[in-house]
Amino acid sequence: MKKNLVAIVAVVLMISGVYWFLNQRHHQATSQINTAQKLRVVTTNSILEDMAHNVGQDRIELYSIVKRGTDPHEYEPKPADVSAAADADIIFHNGLNLETGGNGWFTKLVATSHKEFDVDAFAVSDKVLPQHLTTNVNEVDPHAWLDLANGIKYVQRMTQIMQEKDHKNADFYQKNAAAYIAKLARLHKSAQSKFADIPERQRLLVTSEGAFKYFAQAYQLKAAYIWEINTEAQGTPEQMQQVLAKISQSEVKSLFVESSVSPKSMEKVAKESGLSIYAKIFTDSLASKGKTGDTYYSMMKWNLDQIHAGLAAVNSR
Repeated sequence: MKKNLVAIVAVVLMISGVYWFLNQRHHQATSQINTAQKLRVVTTNSILEDMAHNVGQDRIELYSIVKRGTDPHEYEPKPADVSAAADADIIFHNGLNLETGGNGWFTKLVATSHKEFDVDAFAVSDKVLPQHLTTNVNEVDPHAWLDLANGIKYVQRMTQIMQEKDHKNADFYQKNAAAYIAKLARLHKSAQSKFADIPERQRLLVTSEGAFKYFAQAYQLKAAYIWEINTEAQGTPEQMQQVLAKISQSEVKSLFVESSVSPKSMEKVAKESGLSIYAKIFTDSLASKGKTGDTYYSMMKWNLDQIHAGLAAVNSR
C-alpha cells in the first residue's frame, strides 16, 4: 500500500513539475513577445508621421491616417483607419481645429475606435500660441507647423507622450528627439534672417489658402491669400478682388500655389495681375516618398528657399 502511495505521489509531483515547467516557458515566451512589441503610433497626417518617425524610428509601429497629397481639413476615414486607431497605443493629431473642425471627422473616429482625448489621443500643438482666422476671429488657424519653432514644440510633445507610454525606450526617444530638434532649430535660426535682403514692399507671400500666418510672422513676411482656409468657398469673385487689391498695393514679384490644391484660382490671379507663379510649395501634406519635400525638414527648407527666390525675383509686371 505504501509503495502504491509513494508511486502515486511521485507521478503527481512529476505531472506538477511538467506543468510548472510548461507554464514558465509560456510565461517567458509571452514576456518576450510583450517586450519585443513595438509602440503602436497613429498620426492624422504625413507631417506628424514624419516627426514621430524621427523620434521613434524602429521602436515604433507607425500609421498615418491622411495619406500624402490629401487635405486633412475634410476627410472621410476608411475602415483601415478605424482599425489602426482602435489598435493604437497613441494617436497624435495636430489640434487647433484642423481635424476636429469642419465635418469633425477625427472626433467621430476617436469615438468609433473607443479611444479618449488626452488619454489615447493627444494634440501636439498644446504649447503653441495660436493665431486666429481673419474671417472668423473666434476660430484658430491650424497651420502652426509652418513655423519651425512650433514644429519643435510638436516634437517635444510627441517625445513626452511616447516616453510616458513606453518607459523602457524613454532614453532612446529622448536621444533621437534631441538630435532632430537641433537640426530643425538650425534651419529655423537661419530662416529668421533669410528674407532681410528683400525690400519690405516685396515681402508679400501670396498663396491660395491663408495657411502662412505663422510662417509670415516667424520670418518677417506679410501673407495674402485668395481664401483663408480650405473648408471655405474657394476662388469667389470677392476673394479674387481682395487678393488682387493687396497685390496692387505692393511690389511683390511672384505668386505661389500649394501642392495640395488646384492651381486654377491662382492661375486666374496670375493672369489678372501680370505676375507668374514661381513655384509649388507645401502646406498640409508632405511630398510622395523619394521626392523633394518628403520629410518635414525638407518640406520647410524647400518652402523657405523657393519663397525667398520668388520674392527676390527681378522680373517686373
